[in-house]
Amino acid sequence: MKVTIFGQTLYSGVMAALLAECGHQVYWCDVLKKAALEQAYAQDEAVQRLLDKQETYGFLQYCNFHEIPLDVDVYFFSFNPAEESQGFDILNALQQRPIIHPKLMINASTLGLHGTEKFKKILANDEWVYLPDIIQEGNALQSLLQAKQLTVGCMHEMSQLKIKELLRPLFPRAQQYLFMPILDAEFTKLSVSGMLATRISYINDLALVAEKLGIDIENVRQGMAADSRIGSAYLYPGTGFGGENFSHDILTLANTVSDTGMKSQLLSQVWDINEQQKEILFRKLWNYYNGELTGKTVAIWGVSFKENTSRIQQSPIHTMLKALWAQGVIVKLHDPQALSEIEKVYGQREDLIYCTDQYEAVTDTHALCLLTAWKQYWSPNYATLLKLMIHPLILDGRNIYDPKYIKSQGFAYIGVGR
Repeated sequence: MKVTIFGQTLYSGVMAALLAECGHQVYWCDVLKKAALEQAYAQDEAVQRLLDKQETYGFLQYCNFHEIPLDVDVYFFSFNPAEESQGFDILNALQQRPIIHPKLMINASTLGLHGTEKFKKILANDEWVYLPDIIQEGNALQSLLQAKQLTVGCMHEMSQLKIKELLRPLFPRAQQYLFMPILDAEFTKLSVSGMLATRISYINDLALVAEKLGIDIENVRQGMAADSRIGSAYLYPGTGFGGENFSHDILTLANTVSDTGMKSQLLSQVWDINEQQKEILFRKLWNYYNGELTGKTVAIWGVSFKENTSRIQQSPIHTMLKALWAQGVIVKLHDPQALSEIEKVYGQREDLIYCTDQYEAVTDTHALCLLTAWKQYWSPNYATLLKLMIHPLILDGRNIYDPKYIKSQGFAYIGVGR
């Protein structure tokens, strides 16, 4: 099939790469206002390698809008909430083209309820399908390929046949598709995000109780994860969840419930717990120094909302920076990918130092705060840290270190629920 992909989300990159690998001819179109993609897609190294490979083989072509063939079989739209207007612009432009309808139109955007319906109003004669974004940043390809079943918003028999043919090389069995009405599928997507957020907030809530009782939440977490009814996914205490799309889903779900006249105390508490959790390392640092933080320098390892991505939307780093600056603290930041993104937000300031080396960030600091569990942070050179830091304090916001070992190396250690 000939497939045109609109949008520059991670989901669009994954689908462009995988569909091209399957032998489909993929045209990845940039937004209307640009002539062509000016730089490579680089949110995920594995995705980028596969994109480069398929471009070399000729199955993937980057193009501008006017280079899209008129005989395309499938149009795939993937936009984040801030790009909804771009989607409308593209659909209006497609409406002016001499395309033979109907075409299969796949909405894979994170726009909440009725997002597909809004798109369908512009191209009402086409076959519309909703395919929710289930990509996990940092594990993009496998998170899709390992899906046991795809939720698909589509009740039209011919459209179901086409979507199964499009994805047949990736999902060849009929039982791998769960078809339902589009609105049901959109609500399912929001509900899944709500459940995952609830698990995160629940373990964080338990971590606060565990600290008060002198219990190590890591033991509790492992015991819960060993129960086959629960499992380990999204059951890690820390500094809260982030990410633009994930956070948007939670707020959209809460607003949707509210609009029905119902009141969800659970969703409200899930969000509140998460926002409070973003402050937890600051509160622990404040308590450790008895509120005397003015003039101190703090290192932060990790600014992206999770490892293996450069995205900082809804990351705990924002809450942490504002709290530290309010106390007159100088902050030294390191992150393998996201420094340029954080600099776009905060620019150059005397109380913010960007460090390209993680050990440079801890030099002459009174504490090291870990916010993102990048692999390169898991096994630092503790002897070097001791020499570089003014005071050997580690605040582990992701519980990646062994408290006993850290303390045996001469550090004061503070985790979450430990």
